[in-house]
Formats: sequence, C-alpha cells, structure tokens
Amino acid sequence: MKKIINPFLPLTEKGYNCFACAPNNPYGLKMEFYEDGDDIVSFWSPDDNYQGWLKTLHGGIQATLIDECAGWLISRKFQTSGMTTNLNIKYKKPVPTGKDVTLEIRTRVKQVKRNFVFMEASIAHNGEVCSTGELTFYCFTKEVAEKDFLFRGCEVEE
Repeated sequence: MKKIINPFLPLTEKGYNCFACAPNNPYGLKMEFYEDGDDIVSFWSPDDNYQGWLKTLHGGIQATLIDECAGWLISRKFQTSGMTTNLNIKYKKPVPTGKDVTLEIRTRVKQVKRNFVFMEASIAHNGEVCSTGELTFYCFTKEVAEKDFLFRGCEVEE
C-alpha cells in the first residue's frame, strides 16, 4: 500500500480548502489516501462531532467519505479530474463514532464506458462492511483538468 501525495496542496494559496481532504480546513475531515493495487483506500477516525445519532456516524458524512475516495480514484488511476454524476448508498448497519474508531473506506473501478467510470465503494469497521456505494463519475479531458481545475497529476510516495 502506497500513500498518495496530495496534488492540491500547492493550491492552498489559491483557496484549496476541500471539506473532505484539505489538511488545513479546521472543520474538514482531513482524509488521506492510499493506493492498494487497483483500489484507493482511506482510513479515517470519526470523532463524535460527526454524529447523526448517539455514537453513530451521520449518513451525509458517510456519503462524503465514499464520494471523496472515488474522486481520488479518478485523480490517481486516470490522472485527470472528474465529477460525480450519480451516487447511490446503502446503509447496512450503523457506523460508530469515537476516538478509538477507525474506518476503512475503499473504492474500485467496476467498468469504464467512454468518459464515464463506474465504481463501487464500501465503509468498513473492524472488517465488517457497514455501508456500500455505487458511483458514476464523468472524467474531464486532461486538457480541461489542467486548464479549469489546475490538475497537475497525482503520484504516490516511493
């Protein structure tokens, strides 16, 4: 498993402050990502500020975790920018919150059709899948990604 270098950090001066992945957003999730073969993975610890109910992770935060992991899959595996066109989540069991909780968010490609990437994702706690997602992303051309989204590539640490 190799850690993905955040390619957006140089854009902090231009306003990069993503709720999900910016490390300096005081309200954000501060997610980090890893490449594990064909999968993109994030490990995240939900403190109690992200509850939807007592000691239970809010469903919207779960959607954000899955969506962000999918976005990083596009950045790393396809070396471009994209946007979510569809996100369908199944909440199978409550996801706990707390300082000792670590979640595994995992995303992989199911199919590619032209500029659309179809993915599946999961959130697991202690090896048990709590939520799953199916996503569709539209991938921009590399030229659009560079010009409009300032994308410069996404690499892993050696």
